[in-house]
Order: sequence, then C-alpha cells, then structure tokens
Amino acid sequence: MAEIMRDSDELVFSAGQYDAVYRAVRRGELVGIGPGVYTTHVVEPPEVVVRRNLHEIAGRLLPGAVVSDRSAYLGGIPEQSQLFVEHPTRTRDLVLSGVTVRPRRGPGHHPSDIRLAEGLWMSATPRALLENLKPSRARRGLARTLPPAAIELWLDRIVRTQGEERLCAYRLQAREIATELGLEQELAKLDPLIGAALGTRRVKAYTPVLRSRQVGVPYDPDRIVLFERLVHHLAGIAPVARPLTSENPSAGFLPFFEAYFSNFIEGTEFTVEEAARIAIEGVIPGNRPEDAHDITGTYAIVSDEEEMRRVPAAFDELVDLLRTRHRTLLEGRHNSRPGEFKARENQAGGTIFVAPELAPGTLREGFARATVLNDPFARAVFMLFLISEVHPFDDGNGRVARIMMNAELAAAGQSRIVIPTGYRDNYIDALRALTRTRKPEPLVRVLDYAQLFTYGMDWSSIETAVALLTQTNALLDPAVGDQSGRRLILPSRLFHVD
Repeated sequence: MAEIMRDSDELVFSAGQYDAVYRAVRRGELVGIGPGVYTTHVVEPPEVVVRRNLHEIAGRLLPGAVVSDRSAYLGGIPEQSQLFVEHPTRTRDLVLSGVTVRPRRGPGHHPSDIRLAEGLWMSATPRALLENLKPSRARRGLARTLPPAAIELWLDRIVRTQGEERLCAYRLQAREIATELGLEQELAKLDPLIGAALGTRRVKAYTPVLRSRQVGVPYDPDRIVLFERLVHHLAGIAPVARPLTSENPSAGFLPFFEAYFSNFIEGTEFTVEEAARIAIEGVIPGNRPEDAHDITGTYAIVSDEEEMRRVPAAFDELVDLLRTRHRTLLEGRHNSRPGEFKARENQAGGTIFVAPELAPGTLREGFARATVLNDPFARAVFMLFLISEVHPFDDGNGRVARIMMNAELAAAGQSRIVIPTGYRDNYIDALRALTRTRKPEPLVRVLDYAQLFTYGMDWSSIETAVALLTQTNALLDPAVGDQSGRRLILPSRLFHVD
C-alpha cells in the first residue's frame, strides 16, 4: 500500500486516490467502513474501528459539524448506534459500520463549542441545555433531544457535582448565545428550570428530584437508587428469629462489649480492662479524656434498655433520635459539633459521602423507602447503611449508625449485632461493596454472621466473654488474623444456632 496516503495508522479516505484504494481493497489490504472511508484493520470488526475513530471520521466527512442534542449530553458517545449533529447544510444521514450520524441543519460551529477533532466540535453545556429543550419525536426508537425528566436530572447533577455558582454561570452563558444561535424560545424554557434547580422559582416538575429542590429539600438521587436496591434485596430475605433480651443472663455485659467494639472500629482503642474501668466504673484517664468520653457516651446509650427500644416511626422522629444520640455520644468532643448535622463535605478513603445540603433530604427520601420492611433484621441492616451512607455528622457516623441498627433489633427483642475487632475488615469491605459496586449481598451476609456470632456468645461476665472472644479470634487484629489464617468463628457454647 505504498501508493496510498493514510490519514492515520488505521484510516484511509479514498478522496483523490480512488484507483489505489480500489486495488488495495481487492488485495484484502483495506476494508470499507463507510462512504469513502476504509481501515487497514481487516480482521477487527469494522464497527469497533468506527467507534474508536468516530470523531475523526465525522469531522472528515462532515466538516463543520457540531455534536449536539442528546449526543452532546453524552459527551459525543453514540446512543443506540446513533450520533446526533448539527451541520450548516447537510441533513442526510451518514451511515457508517455500526453507527449512523444523523445531521440536522443548524448554525454550525460557535466559539463556545468544544473541539473534538479536526472539523468536528461539540456543544458546550449551555448550548447543549438549550438544544435539548427543542421538541423532537422519536425516530428509529430514539428522539434527538432529551425528555423533560432527563433535563431536570441533568440540572440537579450539575448543582450536586459542580455547585450552584457553575449552574448560574451556565445560565449567563446561555443568555449570551441564545440569540446568536436562534434559541430564544429554548432560553425562555431554560431560565425557569435553572431557577427551580436553585430553589428560586416554581415550575411544573416532572421528577421528584426537582420538586424537592423547589421546596428547599434537595436530595442525592444516586443514593436513593442505592437504597432502593438494598430494600429490594432485603424484602426477599426470609426472617430468622434470634431472640436475646436483657433478661437473659448471658446478655449481661453485651452493651459494654457493643460500645467497646463499636469504638474500636473507629480507632478508639483501649484494652478491655481499660474500657471497663472507663465505661462501668467511670474512671476517665487524664491522658485520653476525649477517647474515654467516646466510650462512656456510647455505653450510656446502648446500656439504656428503654432508649434502645426507641425506633423512628416518622422522619421527624429519625432526626430527633439521630441528633439526641449523637449529642450523647460526642459530648466530650465539642469541636465535633455534637447533635449538629455536618456543614462541610466528608469522606472516608475514596468514598465521598452525601453533600451537607443534600443530607437531610437524602435521609428523608431514604427513610421513606424503609416502610416496606417489616423484619427487624432487614430494618436494622437498612438503618445501618442509610446513616453510614449519608454520613450526616462531622464525626461519629459509624457509631451512630450501629446504634440505630441495634435499636431496631432491641425493640423487637432480637439479638443485637456486635462487630468484633477480628471481623472489622469484613464489615468495612461489605459497606464499601454496596457503596461502590451496588452489591447488597456482602453486607447482608456479614451482618447475618455477626448477629449469629453475637447470639451465640456468653456475655454474662467480662471474664467469660473475654475467654470466649479469645477462642473465637474476635480480639485479633484483622491483619494478624489474615496473615495467620485465623478467621472469626462462631461460639460453641450456651446457645447454638445453625
């Protein structure tokens, strides 16, 4: 193919060299992938080559085109094998292997557009928002522009991920370019929609997301999808009864160990003996008063049987319980703003939790999803994840989440769930799996095993519990347990649960 001019390592356009290209095709050295465009990758599926080089091909065959409408919303990626563009003159489809480029007549390139390739641009967000407010009908199963609900969700995502100032800037840019692009009617629709997303206007909303923003209680819709997935999974689990109450002699020191291990998970590490002197005897070490108050605060809540039977029946009750328990939990850490919802974003590792302004609304919407759950264990798992995922406070979220979990169980006379040190990594990994991969099974499995462990323990005295915790590897550092192959095993005395 020495006589053929290539436009890249894998693309050849036939313009100006028709005879040479024809001979190369006859020899099997080129394969056609569209009108006047060929590839040297004769084995690879042609649609794969087109997808990889789509922007370059479109820019060459449709110079001056602008990726627009719903394709601009998707960042120039085809949807259902269709790419929508505007072009100053062309309206006929460009059919390529695996992708159809669908032009409509428009003003063409504008200085605000984003350059994708030589001869091809894409509408920036302000222009794309305006374009997607044009009415359109589905053709080949897909309309050129987004439906109203999708635009509302788009605006919501801009506010959540880029902030109100950026959305305001987009509105100003849209106003500047609307007349130049002939999009004045679309601007008249966009302006009030952006005002509604900012909570300053009222419009007819197609989504609960925008309705919530209009009344000043915005929420994170991505988290709601996650909560709904968890609810769906929990609703299909068969209930298992594991009754354990304070009247049971083996449960005597369960609240102490619940407080001890819950704090140990968060890095407040004492020996069992030190923690017992702090929680039970009230001895506060002078060198670690704040850590000690974390222990006493947690123990004060989980050892109060009346308090642990309080569960929320309505959202206002949920907020009251969260604030009250958080205030008790962190009364020794005034810098952590006990009882006050967070005012700044928080994260753990690579997980960024719900933004402060979305936390109350996300709690409300998430809690509403739990009404279909009647089994105490299912409600406990959901409450744990709801609080953990929203992370409504600056600090203490994990401990509050586990308190809310165990309150659901205690109120139903069921065994609480203790996460011992040796099972900490399993627990954290399961939470992360649900957050990052949307898989609820690991969390349910881990908490079920932890409840089974708690149910089988003898908590009648500290000495008895420590001996059994040692035998079951519950006190091992997870890293040590992993290295030595020692995992948390179920207790084998007093209560036996298969």
